[in-house]
Amino acid sequence: MGRKRIFWLLGIVGLALLLGGWVLLRRGGDATPVEVAKVGREDLQAKVTANGKVQAQKRVDVSALIAGQITRLAVQEGDRVHRGQFLLQIDQVNPRAMARGNEASMQALLRDLDSAKANAEQARADFRRADGNHRAGIIPEADYDKARTAMMAAQAAAEAAQRRVDQARAMLEGSQDTLHKTTIVAPIDGVVTARPVEEGEVAVIGVQNSPGTVLLTISDMSVVEAEMEVDETSIPSVRVGQEAVARIDAYPNQSFAGVVTEVGSSPISGTATGSTDAIKFKVKVRIKNPPADVKPGLSVQADVLTGFRSQALVVPIQALVMRELEHKPGVALPPNAPREQEGVYLVDGGKARFEPVRTGLMGDLSVEVSGGLAGGETLITGPFRALRSLHPGDAVTVAAPKAGDRKEAP
Repeated sequence: MGRKRIFWLLGIVGLALLLGGWVLLRRGGDATPVEVAKVGREDLQAKVTANGKVQAQKRVDVSALIAGQITRLAVQEGDRVHRGQFLLQIDQVNPRAMARGNEASMQALLRDLDSAKANAEQARADFRRADGNHRAGIIPEADYDKARTAMMAAQAAAEAAQRRVDQARAMLEGSQDTLHKTTIVAPIDGVVTARPVEEGEVAVIGVQNSPGTVLLTISDMSVVEAEMEVDETSIPSVRVGQEAVARIDAYPNQSFAGVVTEVGSSPISGTATGSTDAIKFKVKVRIKNPPADVKPGLSVQADVLTGFRSQALVVPIQALVMRELEHKPGVALPPNAPREQEGVYLVDGGKARFEPVRTGLMGDLSVEVSGGLAGGETLITGPFRALRSLHPGDAVTVAAPKAGDRKEAP
């Protein structure tokens, strides 16, 4: 029995050793392969990139001020025009007839005014004579009153005639203005960038909320803007006066310096609350050195330079992870308490260690670290799936770098 018990004990010890070796081997095999880099410093440029269209800073839509048929068109789309240059003619027949009729009416009323003034002057002379005769006792009181009444009536008639002349003159000025508006001239120097009408069409004026016919669009292309649509997540960092670099699709391999001149304070129409589309804001960038033959409506992409930091401590953007904060079970968190914490994973003694960080400027591939790291740490940068599944204390092993991979963080 003693020998049999010894064999049992030796078997149990051997089994335990085999099991322990298997566990150790298993743990070593479960180490997560990761990519690493050293935390370093570099010059960091933050920017906001957006797409848009080229537009003239000064653009005028020429609309009809009176209704009528277009009888003559003197310009084509693309023509360069100068302020005051004749553009088109709207039918003048009715406006001219009205102006002539009002002028004739005013001339007739002027003759009536001359007659009324003469009658008033005669009535004043008759009253002066009647007044003298009344004082001398030559005529009775009734004749004196009659002369005074006649004078007052003549003066009132002259004043009424003057008012009718004033009214006729105002009507004449209005009809002459209407006649003048049938001739459309260029309001600014520029280029005809749109001519949606043709000779013979009828121009319609706007009524309340219904816009009138746009006859021509004239753009002053001496000052050109890129009208951009910036996402709501980027708009807080965009400011008037910031430098920008624009790239126009029609001019490949060229870039144009610019400056932000306007930042919208309300969403672009159609992207307001309730819409399923992304909310965007309008930002205008004045292009400082546009091509001489640039045209409105061309597609443009612009980088607004929102910040720069020399030799900033940075980490690759893909190394940032959001880790859920631990809290005691059954303890309710305040409504505004953070649920997640931003940070990075570092390699510490063959294991992953989570380090919370504070971030600053965001570049194309890197983000500034303003707190939490000192530089020189071994940072886990990937792979993406490994970063998302890592936990503090997990065993990690550094994967062999691929040819061309960087050895250090930016």
